[in-house]
Amino acid sequence: MSLTEEKRKKLDFPLYCITAKNLSNGRSNFEVVEAMLKGGAKIIQYREKYADIRTRYEECLKIKQMCAEYGCTFIINDNIDIALLVRPDGVHIGQDDLPIKEVRKLVGEEMIIGLSTHSPEQARQAVADGADYIGVGPLFPTKTKDNVCDPVGLEYLEYVVNNIDIPYTAIGGIKEHNMDKPLGAGARCICLVSDITGAEDVKAKVEGLLKKIGEFGK
Repeated sequence: MSLTEEKRKKLDFPLYCITAKNLSNGRSNFEVVEAMLKGGAKIIQYREKYADIRTRYEECLKIKQMCAEYGCTFIINDNIDIALLVRPDGVHIGQDDLPIKEVRKLVGEEMIIGLSTHSPEQARQAVADGADYIGVGPLFPTKTKDNVCDPVGLEYLEYVVNNIDIPYTAIGGIKEHNMDKPLGAGARCICLVSDITGAEDVKAKVEGLLKKIGEFGK
């Protein structure tokens, strides 16, 4: 099924936020998400690698409600079983997870499916398999995830900008000091993780990033 306008609308935002409790200076995911939302975030992905599944399930239920109150798109990373129970706006998977076509059978047509990609071949395959959006990266070295592949650099991002029609977010090692590079390469959406979750004032950080992204396009 082709990407619907409703899904495009839910993904049409220049800043993609991801939770990372281990990089949040002791704060809970709830505290960080609330600050992201107050700062203007409209896409938030729940990514929690170290909590037990019951905790992840309960946190997703609460964060879905929080996002709904702010009109924010809520994505769950990896945990398709939790997504089936919580029914977020979308689920994000990696290259080593279940194939997109099989995930689609489980979650249905209405749920957004995002896929991490690292090469033009993977991007083209994602489109062919029915992904609603792709992650493009890691652009730079990153330590926010274990077993991350080598940086793909800006060349791959430029390929996606010029050749891939579905939404995407540039990700991996992007911080405020270097975000002008993916933006300059044409990225319409960028993802910062530790730079946001680890900020002293998360709300102000998100507000500042959105302002700088807006100014970059002027």
